[in-house]
Amino acid sequence: MARILFVLTGATHWTLADGTAHPTGFWAEEAVVPYRTFTEAGHVVTVATPGGVVPAVDRASLAPEFNGGEEGAAAMADELTKITAFQHPVTLADVALDDYDAVFYPGGHGPMEDLSADADSGALLNAALASGKPLGIVCHAPAALLATTGPDGAVPSPFAGYRVTAFTNAEETQAGFADKARWLLQDRLVRLGVDFQEGAPWAPHTVSDRNLHTGQNPASAGPLAAEILKLLP
Repeated sequence: MARILFVLTGATHWTLADGTAHPTGFWAEEAVVPYRTFTEAGHVVTVATPGGVVPAVDRASLAPEFNGGEEGAAAMADELTKITAFQHPVTLADVALDDYDAVFYPGGHGPMEDLSADADSGALLNAALASGKPLGIVCHAPAALLATTGPDGAVPSPFAGYRVTAFTNAEETQAGFADKARWLLQDRLVRLGVDFQEGAPWAPHTVSDRNLHTGQNPASAGPLAAEILKLLP
């Protein structure tokens, strides 16, 4: 039985370029499917958020068009309500990496708002990378890598040079947010120094480099969790 830490955004909105607060949170599929994958295999998941706030689901992620229709949307919403771990998160600043065998970051636009500048998350990511433990990050959650450089980018990110995928500029354009965002994730990750690996829009695409495992989009969450599952004790 492995112990897995889920780091979820605590944000309920994403600030757009014009100052608009766009409602968001974590993307349901990216949290629920990996949670199911790990727990059905007998592992234990603990959820952490900045400040220990109860994470908010992006209501758009429960829409029928993202869940294969009305029946799938209802099933996703029902499954989400039954995951009590999401309702009782620990405080990210209090997390001890030694207590866990793997770390997993679900996405959604929320990490663009808070985890991208969260020092506790940045320190955890750097420690997880150095530990050799499996580290999974999916979709917009690689925004958290932007906080791995220290204050004001004072030191190079240890993730520089790693092969990484994440939600692409093409996908953000097709989702209708590229011209509204203050910055685009792919651009910032390239600037950080990672070797960005872009797959076809919306298709499952995962990239593994040493103990770092990343997924491009919501459809990649399940395959990414399956890859990490193979590495758990």
